[in-house]
This record gives sequence, structure tokens and C-alpha cells, in this order.
Amino acid sequence: MDTKQAGEKIFSRDNILILCHQNPDGDTLGSGFALLYALWNAGKAARLECADPVPKSFAFLAPGREMPRFEPEFIVAVDIADLQLFGKGLERYRDRVDLCIDHHPSNTRYAAHTCLDAGAGATAEVILQLLRDAGQPVTEEIANCVYTGLCTDTGCFRYSNVTPRTLRMAADMLEAGADAAGINRRMFETKSQSRIAIEKDVLNTVRYYFGGRCALIYITREMLAATGADETELDGVSALPRQIEGVEAGVTLREKEGGFKVSLRTAEYLDASLLCGRMGGGGHARAAGCFLEGPLEQCIARVVKEVGEALDARDEAAEKGTL
Repeated sequence: MDTKQAGEKIFSRDNILILCHQNPDGDTLGSGFALLYALWNAGKAARLECADPVPKSFAFLAPGREMPRFEPEFIVAVDIADLQLFGKGLERYRDRVDLCIDHHPSNTRYAAHTCLDAGAGATAEVILQLLRDAGQPVTEEIANCVYTGLCTDTGCFRYSNVTPRTLRMAADMLEAGADAAGINRRMFETKSQSRIAIEKDVLNTVRYYFGGRCALIYITREMLAATGADETELDGVSALPRQIEGVEAGVTLREKEGGFKVSLRTAEYLDASLLCGRMGGGGHARAAGCFLEGPLEQCIARVVKEVGEALDARDEAAEKGTL
């Protein structure tokens, strides 16, 4: 359904539960809290749940009062492309989602209804359009949430998913009172000492493949423990290998229970979503991920093999002039 239909469905209901994905980022939280505040302003009973705590860096988005308790009559998932992203603690809602609002082209359509805009730079774009279509006012509180979703999912408006609409919406949020300078500083210019320590260790793991066209880094639980860093401080680390000159595929492996979470960032002509899809994951054309079971070297070998095949296919297409 489109944003107008989705808005009509949400604001015609009550006792609404909003779900954000595990290891929450700025887009899922910004989108979720923006919708939460709009529903509260409309006099609706609503609450937000996530399998993991809200990271300290995003605490400013959260309300200063307790979430109301109720048995949900309508469940909305925001920025959750796949059931695997619900995380432990939200399993009971997996087959009860009434509406999913998302921007990932790899969305598996698990919800009863899906409001998907794969051309949006962030789910926050879809949320903002939904609120506009529903005639809901954008308060300063909501503007901060939407702006956070926009800037974090676009790398402070540096990634290829930025469109003219993205920038116009960001400007609109500034006009609505969003603290853009403060949010940008918090998101992109502030790092804890433990984050600096883990970043230093991570850079020492870098490996190059295929003549430097692929760069890979990894993060183990042992590294986290040694530096005192936690999962909430790793936002942005996945972008590091892709920033190296000449790299077309930047890979980050992060140790989880039973294996490694893979984050892939690619240059033009390499579809990260399709590549990760071959390993059971998905995402966007330039940023995608998956989970691989097994020890580190085994997981590295699998990812490198897939990247190598993708680079070979790209080169063959370039030679034939079919890019």
C-alpha cells in the first residue's frame, strides 16, 4: 500500500505497537519514535519496542515518560526488512505484524501489508510522507527524529542513496526546528575513548584481495572485551574499508553467537544486495548484509569467494560493453 493508505490504516486504530529492529540504528529509531510521537499527538495509545536497548547516542530521541502498557491491536514494523531482524524478545510478534514500513528492496513481505519505497534514502522519508498524507503536524520533536533517520542512513548525506527529495525533506526538518548541527555532531563527530580503541584494533585487521579492489576488516568478541567497547559503539565501522582508495567492495565481519555478521559496502556496478542475497541476506544496492555460521577464517573465505566472483562478472560485462 502507499503512504496515504498506510497512514489511514494506522491513524484509524488504537493500542498501536511499533517495532524497531535489533541492534537499532538511527533510521529504525528515528522512524519509530517519529511515528510514536505523531500517534501520541493524535491521542492514540502507542508504544515502541526493540529487542535491544536504545544506544546512548540515540537516547535523546526517546521520550521522557514511560511507554503505556496494553495488548496491541495493531502492530507496525519500521525499517525491518526480514523476520530475522526482530531479535530475541520480539519473536512473539513475528507472525502478527499488520503493517511494515520500509525502504529496503530486499524486504521479504512478511507483514499483512507493506508500505515500501525502495527509492527512499531512509525509512524516515517514508514515515515523513506518511505523516504528511495523514495530515499530522511535524513538531520539533518529530523533526529531530526524522532528521536523525535521514542523516544516519545516508552517511550525513554522502551516500549514493541521497536524492533531491532526501535533501528537501532534511531542509524541511530544519525549518520545523530540528537541531541539525547538534545531531550531526553527536552522530558523526563524537566518539568515546573505547570507540577509538576498537577502531584502532579493527584497522590493524585490514586485509586486501584482488589487487586492492576488496578490503576486509573484522571485529571479534575478544577485541570488544579488550577495549571495553560494546555493540552500540560500532555504528559507522562498516564504512571504513570502503573508504580506502581503490576499494570496490568493503567487507566487515562482526562476531556474533555461532558465526559472523557480514556488512558489505560496494562501489558502482557491484550490487551488494544481490551479492549478500547469495549468502542468505540482503539490503540495498550499495550496502547490504548477511549472517554466516562458522569460525572466522571459514566465513572470510566464503565472503571473499563471492566478492571475487562478483568482480569477475563485472569485469566480463565491462569487456563486453554490457554494464
